Amino acid sequence: MTASVAAPIILSFVVNDEPRTVALRSADRTLLSVLRDDLGLTGTKEGCGIGVCGACTVIVDGEMVSSCIQLAALVDGSHVRTIEGLGSPDGLDPVQRAFVEHGGLQCGVCTPGQVMAARALLDACPRPTIEQVREWMTGNLCRCTGYYKIVESVLAAAARDGASG
Repeated sequence: MTASVAAPIILSFVVNDEPRTVALRSADRTLLSVLRDDLGLTGTKEGCGIGVCGACTVIVDGEMVSSCIQLAALVDGSHVRTIEGLGSPDGLDPVQRAFVEHGGLQCGVCTPGQVMAARALLDACPRPTIEQVREWMTGNLCRCTGYYKIVESVLAAAARDGASG
């Protein structure tokens, strides 16, 4: 008796404005593993592996997603933005710049997820209140900063986005 080999699932999607195609040998692959292992985009981090810490946050079709629990096959045809897709060689995204200028980062493990969550917030709500920032960012855990500097960074980025847009 011969074992049958399943054909790979072909995943076609846009990552950071670049069309990408990946052959998935298993339907249970996560978006995080595809980004890191297949596409070499290691800025997105795995923290908890169960979708509660926010370190793996990316933006899929304009929505914040925990990539460690998102099945990769379900993003076929989608637009995905990772931390590598923010800013440009000529300059940082306003969120990235605010995190640097206001000390919203320390060890860096949670920083990509924090920045992506903040970007998603400002895309959805360009002028958030401090309460909205605190509520939105509760899904992103940090063991270093105590959150004050993160909230300050997001509010500064909102002011910068508003001034430039």
